[in-house]
Parts: sequence; C-alpha cells; structure tokens
Amino acid sequence: MKHKNIFVACDTSNLSEIKKIIKQTQTNKLKVVPKFGLQFFYSKNGRKFLENFKKDFWLDLKINDIPQTALSALDSLKDLKKCKYITVHANGGLEMLKAIKKKARSIHKNLKVLGVTILTSLNNKSLKEIGHTKSVEQLVLKQAGLIKKSGCDGIVCSAREAKIVRKKYKNLFIVTPGIRLPGDSTNDQSRVMTPNDAFKNKVSGIVMGRSLIKGNIKNNIQRLIDHLNK
Repeated sequence: MKHKNIFVACDTSNLSEIKKIIKQTQTNKLKVVPKFGLQFFYSKNGRKFLENFKKDFWLDLKINDIPQTALSALDSLKDLKKCKYITVHANGGLEMLKAIKKKARSIHKNLKVLGVTILTSLNNKSLKEIGHTKSVEQLVLKQAGLIKKSGCDGIVCSAREAKIVRKKYKNLFIVTPGIRLPGDSTNDQSRVMTPNDAFKNKVSGIVMGRSLIKGNIKNNIQRLIDHLNK
C-alpha cells in the first residue's frame, strides 16, 4: 500500500496537535504526507514550524491572484525547503498558472504545483448562486484542461469528478479531498467518497482530514489500513 499517496490534512492551529497528528499518522504500512492549510500557516507558530520541518509536506494555500502578486507570494515561500506540493486555484486563469509553474522550477526542482478546481464543499446549486452556468462536472473538466495546458504537475478535484478527468487525461496526477472512511460524517463536504472508491476511480492520491485526526488517530490509521486491504 506504500505506493498509494495518502495526505493527512493537518487542520488545526494548535502546534501540539500538529505534532501529535504527524507522529501518530506515521506507519510502515502507508506513506502519509502532511498537508498544511491556511489555518496552520496563518497561525503564530505555523510558518516558523514549517521553516524547520525535515520531511516532505504539502502547503495548501490555493494561491489565486493576478500573476505578479501570485509570483511574489510563491517567492516568499522559497525558504520552506521541504515543501513538495503547493496549490494554486484554477480561477486565477491560464497566465497565472503558467507563471506559478515557471517560478516553482526556479525555487525548488522538486516543488510540484497542483491546480485546485471546484471546492468539495460546493455543488451545482452553489455554482448557480455564484453565477456559473456549467455543472460541477463540466466546470471541473474545463478547469482540468486549463491546468494541463499550463504545465502544472497535477489537479485537485473531488473523487466524483476524478473518473471523468482520468478518462480524458490518462497521465495527470489527480488528488482528491473530501475522503471519508465508511460511516463517518460528511460534515461540510458535499462531494465525498471512501478511500477505496476513490482509488477505483484511478486517483493518484487522497486527502483525509477528520476521518483520521478526530478521536484516536492510531485507531483511525488502522481503520484506513484495514479498509484499503479489503
């Protein structure tokens, strides 16, 4: 199972909790990479902690701005030597995506840029409220094409859209959030799926948050291992 990419969403600003999550999600049966989002990165001790982090991590900032501002934001992260993945939002447009990818190469040769599509908290109704006329699937597929054209290293979309994206883009690195173990609450996510079902849709990796970090983390990791072995 070590060939499966498992990312754990470290969604807390509490440094002690972060250290606990990182320590207790490590196992010789799975490769688990921590993902740090806005909550931790914006916290008082978050960025300082990441400056000295010794293992690969994903920084999920969903950069979305005019190209020059986006580039400046990325440049300010160059001291985070172990940052392996950075997210940018497809809403920023093709030029921003291309600029970010080009800049990433000059920062760290191993830094991968992942383009974020429609957030998993949104559904067709939400998109109409925003003003979109396309369905979630149509818009994700459109954004996937934009991300692919920009040269970015992969895409972030829900596992429900992963199947149609994979059908069109055979070699694209696809990561899916909104993953829950069977029986767990969906909380604020609209488009969720179990790990096994996601991998059946040929995703490259999955992001898991509450299903792993709420309650007994070691027990949750074992539940995940058992689930993947079915």
